[in-house]
Amino acid sequence: MTKRDPPAHERVKNSQMTDHTSSLELAFREFDRINADDPRREVVDGKERPKELVYALRMSETLASFEPDVSEALRLAVRSQHIARWRIPRSSFPDGRAGYKKWRAMLQHEHAALASDVLRQVGYEDDTIERVVRLLKKQGIKRDAEVQALEDVACLVFLRYYFDDFGRLHDDDKLVDILRKTWVKMSEKSQQTALELELGERATRLLRRALD
Repeated sequence: MTKRDPPAHERVKNSQMTDHTSSLELAFREFDRINADDPRREVVDGKERPKELVYALRMSETLASFEPDVSEALRLAVRSQHIARWRIPRSSFPDGRAGYKKWRAMLQHEHAALASDVLRQVGYEDDTIERVVRLLKKQGIKRDAEVQALEDVACLVFLRYYFDDFGRLHDDDKLVDILRKTWVKMSEKSQQTALELELGERATRLLRRALD
């Protein structure tokens, strides 16, 4: 008979019994464990790894270099931004902008609910959980500095790691439009950081065109 994984609250309890790991690290472990179940794979350094786990680690690494002195709530939101994203595929919603917006709204709701569950299990108080939910739902972007920082990190990760593959699916005009829309969502600091990224030849050319 196959041995089943214990429930999340039992895994957390066992971890707390065996060491003195912080709530932040316990949350990261559980976020990463969930994302490690992503059946989709991405090759990194010659090895196949779960796509959403790779994304989450890239988000945390980018935050650490872009804005290292941030709150614990922002670090938690950055790590869980796309948690279990594969469970709600884009194809489950209608084509077109209306379908896309419904999909994105559902994703935000589900990411926030799953992250909240994990945070509650590892012992976070309601105020921290509510803050993480606000960040994940991007409430107050352009007014709330931490919501803006989360958006900045997501844009930088997209440009650095995912734009080239995404670009293979679209023509130049479509990509220029997407870059312009991405650019206006970013802060001046993240825009400057983006200009310093080592992008591919096509991405560099299209970004210049988008900013003309």
